[in-house]
Amino acid sequence: MNFDEQFKNLYEKLLKDKNWPQVYMFKFITPASNKNIALVESKFSDEATIQQKESSGGKYISITVKEVMLSAEAVIEKYREVSTIEGVMSL
Repeated sequence: MNFDEQFKNLYEKLLKDKNWPQVYMFKFITPASNKNIALVESKFSDEATIQQKESSGGKYISITVKEVMLSAEAVIEKYREVSTIEGVMSL
């Protein structure tokens, strides 16, 4: 599945399942690199709640972000922004 298909399916699901605006939870996995962590966090506002958890082997970091999103389109745009960061996977 390419990103366009993935975003299309997610968008349709968000429109069906969510009432906007509301808090949305994003989850990402990245290699344990301060640069990648900073790049992911920079895509969100100061009001976002961000948590990190290191993998058992210490090679990866999971990043959970909760932020108020105004629409399904805004959620997709955040995923597109983060998808440009090399090595970051969206869950």
